[in-house]
Amino acid sequence: MGAIPLRLGTRGSALALAQANQVAEAVGGATVAPIRTSGDEGSAVEGERAAGGDKARFVREIERALLDGEIDLAVHSAKDLPTELPGGLRLVGVPPREDPLDAYAGEAGSLAEVPKGARIGTSSLRRRSQLLALRPDLEVVALRGNVDTRLRKLAEAGLDGIVIAAAGLRRLGRVQEIAFRLEHTEMTPAPGQGALALEAREGDSAAATAAQVATDRDALATLSAERAAVAALGASCNTPVGALARISASRMTIAGFCGLPDGSEWIRDQVEDDASDPEPLGRELAERMLAAGAGELLERAEEIVSGAAP
Repeated sequence: MGAIPLRLGTRGSALALAQANQVAEAVGGATVAPIRTSGDEGSAVEGERAAGGDKARFVREIERALLDGEIDLAVHSAKDLPTELPGGLRLVGVPPREDPLDAYAGEAGSLAEVPKGARIGTSSLRRRSQLLALRPDLEVVALRGNVDTRLRKLAEAGLDGIVIAAAGLRRLGRVQEIAFRLEHTEMTPAPGQGALALEAREGDSAAATAAQVATDRDALATLSAERAAVAALGASCNTPVGALARISASRMTIAGFCGLPDGSEWIRDQVEDDASDPEPLGRELAERMLAAGAGELLERAEEIVSGAAP
């Protein structure tokens, strides 16, 4: 009698299932157990929290199932996973990363070609802040729903375009929807965007070993740096923050962004060092940004978003 296959827990959306099936294949075979989460209720956002939302809602029930032994590995979009994990759980693997950049869907070949005053849909405070920092003439419209819903609303809601993670479109086979990608110097992605995070119970060596088989060293290193930066900044789901680490040869560069929701004030910075120790590099970026006033900026952003919440 063969070994019982690992049980992978994930959200029930099309994107989450596509991601989990990729992981199941990478670990040499596993069963995928969709788990309905509070983040899937109503008009929940797929992959990145809505303005004023709480990205932890995407992972709570999955982590509960993991702690209860109903599943062996949790598969999360890394940008949804809070920097502080519950006791008894740990991050055990990061598969190869998909394109981390944001993409524009609509009739344009670059952000400069988007018409003046265009209505652009996005689910993200981070995207809103950076869009308005670059193009204050744009009308940024709150847009919720999963990837298919948002693409449908592009056609039905009188929008000129939407900004969405390139990774989600690629994983769902919708790459043809990408009009252009926004470089990180225009729009720094969400920390962990394009990456998957595999979470297991502490002490579960079988799950950890399987996750390590599926892990890409560079993806793990870049995600570690980005998560360290976010933790050191003290960012929350109400603060527009971006971070992107990249590795070339043995060097790592990590860029960061924080700003106000209306794009009127913002801070960008970037640091580079040896790629062998990613977390201190992420903290160095955060320290530089805090020294430039990021802490006060994020406090103001938190007040603005909290004050606007119903």
